[in-house]
Amino acid sequence: MSKILKFLLLFILITNCSLDKKTGFWSKPEKIKKNKNLIIEELFKNEKYYDKEFNPNLKIKLTKNFNKKINNLSNNNGRIDYDGKLKTISKFKYSKIDNFNKFEPDIIFDKKNIIFFDNKGTLLKFDKNSKLIWKKNYYNKGEKKIRPLLNLASDNKYLVVADNLAKYYAIDINSGSLLWTKQNMAPFNSQVKIHNNRIYTVDFNNVLRCFSIKDGDELWNVKTESSFIKSPKKLSLVVSNGKIIFNNSIGDISAVDISTGKLIWQTPTQDSSIYEDSFNLKSSDLIVSDKSILFSNNYNEFYSINIDNGILNWRQSINSSVRPSTAENFIFTVSNEGFLVIIDENKGNIIRISNIYNNIKEKKRSKIFPVGFVVGEKNIYLTLSNGRLIVVDITTGKSNLMLKIDNEKISRPIILDKNLFIVKNNSIIKFD
Repeated sequence: MSKILKFLLLFILITNCSLDKKTGFWSKPEKIKKNKNLIIEELFKNEKYYDKEFNPNLKIKLTKNFNKKINNLSNNNGRIDYDGKLKTISKFKYSKIDNFNKFEPDIIFDKKNIIFFDNKGTLLKFDKNSKLIWKKNYYNKGEKKIRPLLNLASDNKYLVVADNLAKYYAIDINSGSLLWTKQNMAPFNSQVKIHNNRIYTVDFNNVLRCFSIKDGDELWNVKTESSFIKSPKKLSLVVSNGKIIFNNSIGDISAVDISTGKLIWQTPTQDSSIYEDSFNLKSSDLIVSDKSILFSNNYNEFYSINIDNGILNWRQSINSSVRPSTAENFIFTVSNEGFLVIIDENKGNIIRISNIYNNIKEKKRSKIFPVGFVVGEKNIYLTLSNGRLIVVDITTGKSNLMLKIDNEKISRPIILDKNLFIVKNNSIIKFD
């Protein structure tokens, strides 16, 4: 009986499963592979980015509605009542930071005071006239040599630090005295948010961690897919309607119940077959607008996602890794190629595309990329990787001023009390 079975098996193999790829044995897997690739191409195809102006003569009219208070939990600055003369008022000096060009520094404001750090992890608090209030360093000799990069957050009482050495700690924001210090299993590379006496941040293992602000103890964590690839850009978090939403290094967007740490939804934006390309993925900060999460990346994708369920509202082909902003029903963003793009928030249709690099020589444009922008009363203020600040008229989309701040990369502009702040690598510049 066994001989008969063996003969039948041999017969089937010989007749149906030759080594020719046209036979059934080999063709079926190949066909599946092709179909899979076809599906991936349709879902994750990166269309050609916009490299031309669109409706350049269209005038955008905004009302006089401004944000009275910037909500850092949403990352959405909106439109701010600022129309400054860009005259330098003061400088807040510090020692140069290693790898400043790769870091995305954020200034912490305590009322009208400014908090930042230097190349050895020393925290510096200045008053509005750039006078030093206190100076504190909580690193040992060996840690100082590594040149820690600090991600900061604050409330009225605490200043919280999460760094690239896996260290996190809290200090009294008034005195600068250390309250507690802890060590994580992995370094941090994300924004830090404080909400209801809890700290939220993401580490290099793509784990969202929630700590008590009182003692630093971990309350819960949410693991997303880990990757040996570390994000080349600081990861982003937003807090809205009882949820904390964050991205990871491979493009997943996750929403978590902020009280319990329970995962509500998760939406991937990149297919698993292209994870090996994740080291090139640079996503913008997430922002919250009404009931949508808005963000983009350098893979020519701009997303609007429903905040309640993670379902895609719409997607546009815009190549940008800078934080977008909203005003009324418009979304503003700047592409990596130097185009100001205005989008209808509800439907995702592009309304106007303006070339704001028109005063920069074409041969230099490819070496310059946008860092960040804010939407002011009449103008958009955009910083570039070559140390320039461009002022763009909102109504017309035309650049009307380019100001040299430095010869190297500068930070995104930040506005407080009708003053504009920009971080360069040795000082913070305050403009009126």
